[in-house]
Order: sequence, then structure tokens, then C-alpha cells
Amino acid sequence: MPARLGVFLSGSGRTLENLVTSIARGALDASIPLVVASRECRGAEIARTLGIDTRVIDGAPSAHAVESLARQHDLDWIVLAGYLKLLPIPDSLAGRVVNIHPALLPAFGGPGMHGMKVHTAVANAARAGTITQTGCTVHLCDAQYDTGPIVLQRSCPVSAHDTPDDIAARVFALEQQAYPEALSILIDGSFSGNASPDRAE
Repeated sequence: MPARLGVFLSGSGRTLENLVTSIARGALDASIPLVVASRECRGAEIARTLGIDTRVIDGAPSAHAVESLARQHDLDWIVLAGYLKLLPIPDSLAGRVVNIHPALLPAFGGPGMHGMKVHTAVANAARAGTITQTGCTVHLCDAQYDTGPIVLQRSCPVSAHDTPDDIAARVFALEQQAYPEALSILIDGSFSGNASPDRAE
């Protein structure tokens, strides 16, 4: 039985599109019966076009609302896909909320660190000569931003000459591989609590 995913997003929907594509080509044994958006956005439009039940909830829903949505749609996992709010996690979903972050956590994480803000900080650090690698991290969520057990990380080189846009493109290419792979690890129950070894691409 395919795992049932509820995807929470706030923006472009690129990660949703990637997951839908991964499911269609058999790389991810899942379905997406629900999308929740924190605002009207391209991601919500994509979900509606795909015939997915789409809810727009301004701000973060309450833990009770999250639990109710999960129950209504019989969700196995909640997948954060560029969701910019701190999602309250009810006890019934502890260990079943997943996020992807566009850096190698714990570096460049925390409140306010998302999207191009992350890539700009990485570019500045590369110019300062303090880092030579960046990447992405898939992790289980807890009550704080960008913490919780790491499921998988993938890395790529970064240089002093890279712009934030260069880094963003390189990291998103990693995310397209890493998120379906990490979700498959979680769905099939093979995650032991130890992160998958980092692999440079």
C-alpha cells in the first residue's frame, strides 16, 4: 500500500512537482491526497491542477488542526516542501513529519534561514574561505526550526566565485534526488536513527 503523504508548502511548488514526478516514475511508493499551503501560491495552484485536495491556511495551523487533517486524509507522513511556518506537531504524528533544508545542517539553519537567504549566507561564507561544501539535509522535525534527527544529507562543492543563484541551482538538483530517496528510507522502515552517509555529487 503506497504511503499517504500530506505536503505542506508556501511557495513555488517545485518540491511538490518533484515528488509527483518521483511517484509517477515509480521511484517513490506514495500518494499525495492533501496539500496545505500557508498562503495562496503557485504550489497551491499546481496541487489544484493535479486534483489534490488543497487547503490554504494562513499562518501555521494548530496541532489539533494538523491532527484532524491527518486523520481525515489517513496520512502516514507530513512532508514539508518549502513550508515557512513552524508546524506544531501533535503527539500522534511525532516522528512522522519530514523537512528538507537547502544546506548541510546544523550549518545555515534556524529561524529565518530559508531559500535564497541560505544560499546568500553560503556564498558569503565561501567568499570568506570558511566553507568549500554545501548541500541539502532531509530530517525529521521537532518543535524547533531545522533540528531533529537527520535522515540523509547530500553535498556539492561551493567556491568563492559562486553566486547565490549558482548555489541554489546546484543544491536544488541535489534535493530532487535526496528527498524521494530519504522518504523511501522512512517509508520502508529502514531508517535506524543514523543519517545516511553524506555523498558529494
